[in-house]
Amino acid sequence: MALFALKDLKILALAGLILLGAHAKRAHAAETEVLIVAGGCFWCVESDFESVKGVSEVVSGYTGGTVANPTYKEVVRGGTGHYEAVEIMFDPAQVSRGTLLELFFRSVDPTDAGGQFCDRGDSYRTAIFVTNSAEKTLAERIKVEAESALGQKIVTPIIEASPFYEAEEYHQDYYKKEDLILSRFGPISKEKAYKRYRAACGRDARVKALWGAEAPFVK
Repeated sequence: MALFALKDLKILALAGLILLGAHAKRAHAAETEVLIVAGGCFWCVESDFESVKGVSEVVSGYTGGTVANPTYKEVVRGGTGHYEAVEIMFDPAQVSRGTLLELFFRSVDPTDAGGQFCDRGDSYRTAIFVTNSAEKTLAERIKVEAESALGQKIVTPIIEASPFYEAEEYHQDYYKKEDLILSRFGPISKEKAYKRYRAACGRDARVKALWGAEAPFVK
């Protein structure tokens, strides 16, 4: 009888731990929020925001268009209506949505309606995607404040969120991949190719010219 009771206690204790673990997982999941923005080349936006404390992951993808499950070639060719965009997963206890939006505006050229830096066309335009009225109100306020700080008209639209399609695997974390690709310079890692592309495209130079010391990601 005592052995049976002891066994029961062990089962109850184990069940309690499982329930506690499930509750902790749900609580952790509830802490994570998502911000979707488009800032030109998604490799660069992913690289920038994965360096922010409180951001757990950034996923490159496509949104804002009319075609389901678009490919990279379809998006950059035009006609699908999609933006190159990213999903930023973050813990609001460590970094607020407002702070991320402030960083976003200061990491792009929000005065350019035709693309970003050397990348031209609709898929490379800037945008902020919102899911409810509170997110829209916040984004509009941060936009007005950024426009005042910049002293120029900001053309970045605030758009109701639509389905987000994750980009092909080879685009994810492109900026830190060590596998080799063939370039005009010969075999080179994706990490080095990304750094050369970013410099040649003039992203950091233009952001620094616009925002000066307020540019958060300019090395």
